[in-house]
Amino acid sequence: MNDLHTELKKSIIDQLNLEDMDVSDIENDEPLFGDGLGLDSIDALELIVLLEKDYGIKLEDPNQGKEIFNSINSMVDFIEKNRTK
Repeated sequence: MNDLHTELKKSIIDQLNLEDMDVSDIENDEPLFGDGLGLDSIDALELIVLLEKDYGIKLEDPNQGKEIFNSINSMVDFIEKNRTK
């Protein structure tokens, strides 16, 4: 597992106040919404803020979010291609 996966999991746990979760509780390919981690639409907004704050990525199209925030792997993929910091 690369550092970005771990860094991202830590950021998500902090940003979403998932105090009872540990980095090891989140699988890289586990769905973040629905049956997986169980995030909701408010969490999605927080993830958009996190991308902008931590990686300088502005999501132009909110509909992209569903695809990008599918799993840790899909987020890492998107960050690696689009990060500005």
